[in-house]
Amino acid sequence: MVILSPMRKVKYPAEWDLSGQFKDTPQNIKKERARTKTAYLSFAKKWRNRVDYLKKPSILRKALDELENLSKNYAPREPRYLNLRSSKESDNNEIKARINNVTAFYTPIFNELEYFDINISKIPKKHQPKFLKSKELQKYKHFLEKIFRRGEHNLTEAEEKILNLKSPLCHRNWTRMLSSLISKEEVEIIDDKLKKGKIPFSQITPLLQSRVKKVRDTAAREFYRVLDKHSDVAEHEMNSILQNKRINDELRGYKRPDEASHLGDDIESAVVDKLLERVTEHFKVAQKYYSFRTKLTGIKKPRYYERFVSVTKNESTKYSYDKSVSLVYKVLASLDSEFGDMFMKMVKNGQIDVYPQKGKQGGAFCNYGGLKEPTYVFLNHNNELRNVTTLAHEMGHAINGELVKKNESPFNMSDSLATAEIASTFMEDFVLERLSHEISDEERLPLLIENLDDITSSIFRQVAAYNFEKELHEQARLKGYISKQEIGQIFAKHMKSYLGPVFNLEKELELGWIHWDHFRYFFYVYSYASGLLISKYLQREVRKNPEFIKKVKEFLSTGGSKSPKDILKELGVDITKATFWDTGLKEIERELDETIKVAKKLGKI
Repeated sequence: MVILSPMRKVKYPAEWDLSGQFKDTPQNIKKERARTKTAYLSFAKKWRNRVDYLKKPSILRKALDELENLSKNYAPREPRYLNLRSSKESDNNEIKARINNVTAFYTPIFNELEYFDINISKIPKKHQPKFLKSKELQKYKHFLEKIFRRGEHNLTEAEEKILNLKSPLCHRNWTRMLSSLISKEEVEIIDDKLKKGKIPFSQITPLLQSRVKKVRDTAAREFYRVLDKHSDVAEHEMNSILQNKRINDELRGYKRPDEASHLGDDIESAVVDKLLERVTEHFKVAQKYYSFRTKLTGIKKPRYYERFVSVTKNESTKYSYDKSVSLVYKVLASLDSEFGDMFMKMVKNGQIDVYPQKGKQGGAFCNYGGLKEPTYVFLNHNNELRNVTTLAHEMGHAINGELVKKNESPFNMSDSLATAEIASTFMEDFVLERLSHEISDEERLPLLIENLDDITSSIFRQVAAYNFEKELHEQARLKGYISKQEIGQIFAKHMKSYLGPVFNLEKELELGWIHWDHFRYFFYVYSYASGLLISKYLQREVRKNPEFIKKVKEFLSTGGSKSPKDILKELGVDITKATFWDTGLKEIERELDETIKVAKKLGKI
């Protein structure tokens, strides 16, 4: 048996301590449910038949203050607790049943408040400026602006309740089912010492990067075998959620499939379109990178799964979790002492779940929680360099969330996706920079390649993925149902568009969409590109003037109290201009040219 899991002897907690999130006892569950139900239904009853808050800003302020108090002190913690456990125990049927139960309990309660936002959104346009200009409502100004914009797409209260009730059945249950099926899989692999064994599916990715062809080919065969095994289910899953979205969009009057996402992200579609246009126009940068990278690996016509094969024949530097924590702490603390303090508090308090295990979902994420709840970070740490940057990435999200909790109201807790990825990539890049300065050119080159791998994936691959999503939704709406073969062909076409002719793409690539969770959350992936390109600008400003970190911290503390365009404008960023995106893309090409120079200096090409 091959054991690929990292050593678990660490000085910091390696698993979540969810006791600070929720006390999971029958008595506490009963108490919290009764407390939440009473508070929410009391609010709903008090304001349901009143119209004065729709006419007088002073009365609306009182109502919003009461609603904010509900969010701050009475929001249920049980649903989040169960979802966190589900990410670690995706094969636990008891947890699944409890999630369905808690959803069935709370959905009707929250539905009783649907009328409130709907009523506000229907305030006549000619009267809306009175509320937005009111001094009493300045605290809620942007919150109201978003409600007014959404009002154009709101349905009646009864219809909104129906959509809420059917959402788990038409979307979440489908995606959870597929994720659960895949996470249960074990795969037969060969490690770098050519020993055979079995590992959880979530641990297979590092093997695809092996210098040993037999190792990565075996891993790829097993990777695609698992996806193919569940491809029929994935076809039905994807068509179900696509058609559910189409129905919702038609009912709400959205003119394009991604309009709802942009509205939810508080960003104009024209800005996203400009970003997509400029990045797609610069796919040649990604192709130039892969042409260079292929020379380093010596693989003449790499397959898709070989795009991250190690560029060095030496064993890559390993980073234990303890070592990763130490490095990330030093970087965060050097940027701002509070960043470092927040990080170590989460490390020591068991707010980071570190290692992969059977039944645990793949990937990584950060979950902020409510104003008074702990932030949790989810990892699958395998002692690889990429795991260090993943830790930094997710801690960027976590620090962002902690700062927002500290400085904003519950209504402004949520960041726009257009800005959420800025914090994560900002922290991630400074960690990579620190590593780069501490090592020789021989060690530095693989690090620079790792960085460009991430950049290319975050910008060019994600925009190619967004282009895939657009065509997928268009074809599904045109045809009514789209086969897994058709989905796969569209996916492979868009992956080829950014990779270019250097690759010999395998037929199995057409299964790749099955494993990509972001496609289930619709038009999310542009935020990686926008976040990284904006982050590059902020990094440049901090390097020029370390005091600029104070402005970055203000940005990270702002949450949803302003639109992304307005927040960034205060930092000197105008995301409405194509020239801004071009500037970031030129910076990426400059980094590529610097990496090529290092490779030439070392005689690698």
